[in-house]
Amino acid sequence: MKKIKVILVDDHELVRMGFRLLLEGANNLEVIAEFSSGEEVVSEFLNYEFDLIVIDISMPGIGGIEAIKRILLKKPKTKILVLSAHEDDLHANRVLKAGAKGYLTKRSAPSELVEAITKVVSGETFLELEIAKSIALKQVTGEKEPIESLSSKEFEIFLELAKGKSVNIIAETMSLSPRTVGTHLYNIKQKLSASNSAELTLIALRAGLLES
Repeated sequence: MKKIKVILVDDHELVRMGFRLLLEGANNLEVIAEFSSGEEVVSEFLNYEFDLIVIDISMPGIGGIEAIKRILLKKPKTKILVLSAHEDDLHANRVLKAGAKGYLTKRSAPSELVEAITKVVSGETFLELEIAKSIALKQVTGEKEPIESLSSKEFEIFLELAKGKSVNIIAETMSLSPRTVGTHLYNIKQKLSASNSAELTLIALRAGLLES
């Protein structure tokens, strides 16, 4: 049987090691490369023959969502599965809009990860059941949250601000200027009708984006 060749992207070495062992425990999967950032995978992935990229989205630098967009600009038919710690449908919606074909949380069973990889490689879209239900319900009811008006970069910065991080720390982590982050902060507050960071934290908590 031909093995499915996987590129694994996560900024935590121990996480990558764990998922490599998990994936290689399956008879039909092989991890052929690992990267620790969006910048690395965007720069190097074309040097490999692979079937799928499994990527985290919460990483320093450009992050996973921007990496997905840049990968697909270089190679539009690339199949990408997001494996994330975020368990909300807002993140799932954003990665699907960016072009990923699947979204799975890191709490999922090993068998579900193997199933997700197999389905995405075969051309299907895969969503974890609870997330799929939540997205479907919103589509039926027409419900839309103000957070969905944020751009990808605004969304990433919003989450960091909601966690209590300063503009300077966010700028350093994301390789942006403090002035750029400040501009994003102004736009975020306008779109979410928030006057300070405490209100941003409250909005994120209500949306299920942070642990209370």
